[in-house]
Amino acid sequence: MSSATEAPAPRTYRVRTYGCQMNVHDSERLSGLLEQAGYAAAPEDGDADVVVLNTCAVRENADNRLYGNLGHLRPVKDARPGMQIAVGGCLAQKDRGEIVRRAPWVDVVFGTHNVGSLPALLDRARHNAEAQVEIAESLEVFPSTLPAKRDSAHSGWVSISVGCNNTCTFCIVPALRGKEKDRRPGDILAEVQALVDQGVLEVTLLGQNVNAYGVEFRDRGAFADLLRATGAIEGLERVRFTSPHPREFTDDVIDAMAGTPAVCHQLHMPLQSGSDDVLRRMRRGYRQERYLGIIDRVRAAMPDAAITTDIIVGFPGETEADFQHTLDVVAQARFAGAFTFQYSKRPGTPAAEMDGQLPKGVVQERYLRLTALQEEISWAENRAQLGRRVELLVAAGEGSKDAATGRLSGRARDGRLVHFTAAEGVRPGDVVETVVTDAKPHFLVADGAPLSHRRTRAGDASEAGTRPTTPGVLLGMPRIGTPPEPLVPVSGC
Repeated sequence: MSSATEAPAPRTYRVRTYGCQMNVHDSERLSGLLEQAGYAAAPEDGDADVVVLNTCAVRENADNRLYGNLGHLRPVKDARPGMQIAVGGCLAQKDRGEIVRRAPWVDVVFGTHNVGSLPALLDRARHNAEAQVEIAESLEVFPSTLPAKRDSAHSGWVSISVGCNNTCTFCIVPALRGKEKDRRPGDILAEVQALVDQGVLEVTLLGQNVNAYGVEFRDRGAFADLLRATGAIEGLERVRFTSPHPREFTDDVIDAMAGTPAVCHQLHMPLQSGSDDVLRRMRRGYRQERYLGIIDRVRAAMPDAAITTDIIVGFPGETEADFQHTLDVVAQARFAGAFTFQYSKRPGTPAAEMDGQLPKGVVQERYLRLTALQEEISWAENRAQLGRRVELLVAAGEGSKDAATGRLSGRARDGRLVHFTAAEGVRPGDVVETVVTDAKPHFLVADGAPLSHRRTRAGDASEAGTRPTTPGVLLGMPRIGTPPEPLVPVSGC
């Protein structure tokens, strides 16, 4: 056949993701939408016809990062006729038309509530030869009803809710993601089953506040029931979730974690501050005693649980005594790891207008003290793992030095990253057992030969270069009231 009659090559795309796990999962939806519309993923070493920036607005430097990246893309676009640039996510929801004003070479701006509009907006921008800015004020369709191209052959994100009903004074997310909307449990379990049918071994249930799940059903036990039901799906080996909120954390969730073999003994629960006064001004809805009580009950039920957290240093009005309370909680809780942040003033949040904004030097000095303490604790907790036998789900690309060290990397059931001696035939998505031989603050090492290696369908898919897809044909937005089916085991900031 002559080249004159060949179909034109599809336009190519690349999605760049910034921010939280919710953004990562949204990017899987964006990739699925674009491929459904006829686009193809751009090769790693080549330019794309469409570049989508999926943004975050949580940190103070988010704006600078976006406009810096847009500046780098401008000469690329000038040299590539027909190239389009789209900006979505939380920063797009916040800045709206400001993005096109500051970067007029951007073609499309869309928000968190209308992810599904991207292909149509790209077509419209190309047809009209002008930028298209479309920001919906409320959720148009539940994101999980959209098609998705998954990043991993062995692990998958599954949204159980979007939005947040909390009013934390430092957080801009509720203003950008909207009020909480819960999916029906049957829809969630159907998506998990679809992933398992394609070889996925691990799912992470995802929401801004996962343990508030069920607010629309008026069922406080809905999240624990969902954990049990998800863990009962045949072929699913690991269930994780992120992130819960201490205010809504209940003992039935601990019972579900401890009593459901597939649910991993890993908990990421944000502390934010150890000072009751700071927590009050943050509007977190709990105090130090309640938080530490949850940690104690989790460890009583699951002594092997790895607990991680988020902490903000330098919240407005934080005194040295307040900060010492945070250090005291960190020392008592002995977190396996912590994401520590210097307070970022975000316009539009109540905290941005509070008195007592701290000098940068004070915040930096406290931050260094906190990270030094947590580093010491993390290292000690990891050294306690020496000699432990661990089951690893082999990952792809988590060990930046693996090629140089002759190792592969995987995650233990408690979420710890382990770099282990490579063995012939081991692939991302396979499962190996090995013994921990060394420990660093942020990872473990297992340098002996693996004790066992189990080939999996996820490993087959990884070796073949295929990824799970979900078509987005589930049932859509939930209704308020009693869910249409009970949450029972099936044969679940």
